[in-house]
Amino acid sequence: MPVRTRRLLPLLIGLALLLPAAVPAPATASTASDAESILLKAVNYERTRRGLVQMRVDSRLYAIARDRSEYQASRDIGSHTHSGGRTVFDLIQSAGIKWYAAGEIIAQNRYYPSITESAKAAVRGWLNSPTHRSILLSKGYNYIGLGYAMNSGSERRYWTGVFMKGPDRTRPYAVMGSVSKRTEGSLVKVTIRWSGGDRRLQVLTSGFRYFQVQRRRAGGTWSNWGTPTTRTTRTVGWGRNTTHEVRVRSRDRAGHYSPWVSVTIRT
Repeated sequence: MPVRTRRLLPLLIGLALLLPAAVPAPATASTASDAESILLKAVNYERTRRGLVQMRVDSRLYAIARDRSEYQASRDIGSHTHSGGRTVFDLIQSAGIKWYAAGEIIAQNRYYPSITESAKAAVRGWLNSPTHRSILLSKGYNYIGLGYAMNSGSERRYWTGVFMKGPDRTRPYAVMGSVSKRTEGSLVKVTIRWSGGDRRLQVLTSGFRYFQVQRRRAGGTWSNWGTPTTRTTRTVGWGRNTTHEVRVRSRDRAGHYSPWVSVTIRT
């Protein structure tokens, strides 16, 4: 179980976690990505049930964690050392990832009747080990990568969790709300509502900054509808029997934008 806070704490290495075997049974077929999704769900379940924020996925860490599991499976041995004597911290660094702290937990087991049972057993083992538990339930990490591989000869499954504290790189969100209309003479007064914000991380959430709102006549060119705003509603008067489109996206303080959400309005 290695843990490192970049430039602050020394490297700590623990033993690989070897979980007890269950009664032999055929394994349920599953891709590595399916297995990793099952493990992510189990990890985040244990975190959120204790009031912690779920770990956010970082595809770069997933690639590292998968590589780590495949390396161990190919040698059929649990190890925190990768090819060439490298550690997970070396792999994070060589991938060009900006990070402040990181930790790795590994597990191996076999003969569980399904991938799901194997993943749950890995999480149980981590929770029952103080050092592994401290990483899985840490309040200091915000991103995760998980890896799965199996040695076809021994049928031993290898699980890797790479946890990291890094800058917020999660996109915010925006939701288009209700639209209400009322006729006033030759105009139709339309009120459009929307909402959104930044997605919370366990640490280093950058925070919501503003919405960008655009509009167009149906089939026309999008144009900004005023300057960026923190407002969540707007009322406008449009002529009858016209069709307009409005779209909104949010921006966080790290400079990330949500996908556009839009609505078509017929007066």
